[in-house]
Amino acid sequence: MRATDDIYSFFEETAGKQVKLRVGSDPSGAGARTVTVVPVDSETGLRNRDWIEGNRRKVDQLSGGKIAYVYLPDTGGAGFTNFNRYYFAQIDKEGAIIDERFNGGGTAADYIIDYMRRPLMNYWYTREGAPFTTPVGSIFGPKAMIINEYAGSGGDALPWYFRHAGIGTLVGKRTWGGLVGIYDYPVLMDGGFVTAPRVAFWNPNGTWDVENHGVAPDVEVEYDPRLVREGHDPQLERAVQIVMEAMKKTPPASPHHPPFPNYYNNEHPQPPGGASVRRGK
Repeated sequence: MRATDDIYSFFEETAGKQVKLRVGSDPSGAGARTVTVVPVDSETGLRNRDWIEGNRRKVDQLSGGKIAYVYLPDTGGAGFTNFNRYYFAQIDKEGAIIDERFNGGGTAADYIIDYMRRPLMNYWYTREGAPFTTPVGSIFGPKAMIINEYAGSGGDALPWYFRHAGIGTLVGKRTWGGLVGIYDYPVLMDGGFVTAPRVAFWNPNGTWDVENHGVAPDVEVEYDPRLVREGHDPQLERAVQIVMEAMKKTPPASPHHPPFPNYYNNEHPQPPGGASVRRGK
């Protein structure tokens, strides 16, 4: 192999098949080792996962481990999978950033909204381990959602619900305003299909909403190409700043159980409820 060779040419027709590679730090092959790999037919998924994990690590670094990061590629199967995988794995965090940039839509994701707005009801003390809460599986601290002009349909609805429910701050650029539903159209005899606008969105105030103008951010931030080339994500970094400032204004509650009650004394030897106590001889 020479420097001028197209590296992809050596992997033609190998997708899904085991391929042996010799890898090493010396171009002569000295000290190289053989590894077995299975090439994939597209790098898109790998690059997307690398972007997501890079964002998660950046949020963790900028916040000192205090803020969760969850990316939602759509409001369909992949979006619900990502939410379940990333949100519930980070319920020990004090705040959260939901990134729905480039969201391809799907359904009205009220399931995601319901979990993010669940209020703290109470704490539980246990004999072993740390105290836990009802509801379980929630992040009770401040939240922000990052949006952009490439998020639409269900990706328009999600930030609208986020704002309507009062969950947190919208950061980025106005969504593209394509919130029109389509469903239940029969497949054509040649295997093709056609669709037509079927459902339109209006708000509880009695006015048509979102379609053709999208959802505007609370804090507008450009995705500056120069900053991106320098390794920054200005929208993500601004969202972290907003959540961190919110946590300073309203610090998360630290659960400290009250003094343990003493249900037994000389005057009332029985436990609450009047149940008798069996005593050994």
